[in-house]
Amino acid sequence: MSWKKTVFKNFKLYAITDLRTEDAAVFGKVEAAYRGGADIVQLRSKVLSDAVLYRIGLQFRKIADRYRKLFFINDRPDLALATEADGVHLGQEDLSLEAVRKILKGRKLFVGRSTHSLDQAVAAMREGLDYFGVGPIFQTPTKPTYQPVGTDLIERVREKHPKIPFVCIGGIQEKNVREVIRAGAKRIAVVRGIFDALDVFEAAKNFRRILEENVEN
Repeated sequence: MSWKKTVFKNFKLYAITDLRTEDAAVFGKVEAAYRGGADIVQLRSKVLSDAVLYRIGLQFRKIADRYRKLFFINDRPDLALATEADGVHLGQEDLSLEAVRKILKGRKLFVGRSTHSLDQAVAAMREGLDYFGVGPIFQTPTKPTYQPVGTDLIERVREKHPKIPFVCIGGIQEKNVREVIRAGAKRIAVVRGIFDALDVFEAAKNFRRILEENVEN
């Protein structure tokens, strides 16, 4: 098994950017997130141009390689291919897995999809994806139009015994992460709780410590 497959198989902490500007400071934050314990960092922005995302993605790739961690891109299989990302994350309104695989032209990237209900989660389990997201668990400005699904959905998804990993996302902070774990989460995705922290390294380190102490392998 390659080291990338091993990292993916065992991932617990998935850090996601929400970039509004092209700011070189993000590279130091991404490095700090990896050093603190993030297994995956996702490049996500709803406002930056393709050219800017491409430039940023090339740097994310270098940083991920330096730490032997994974780099994903949100929504865009074409940019994932161009930047040599390890994975792409899709939303409910994005392309089908079949279409994404055509764009990737045989390149074996990890592909995941967001889900916001039990029906969507079940559909994701059947689609052939590598993983899926469950959320938003709590209210979050990252998804302002979505109603939080709460921790009950985590328990209901776990009861389906998914054969692929799922990662819980949405408003997860140090103050509520244990509640998410108690509901059955083994993996979490964090946006503001890591990248808006005064000390990104310490924030990622604390999330990692809580996961290691409370999640059974």
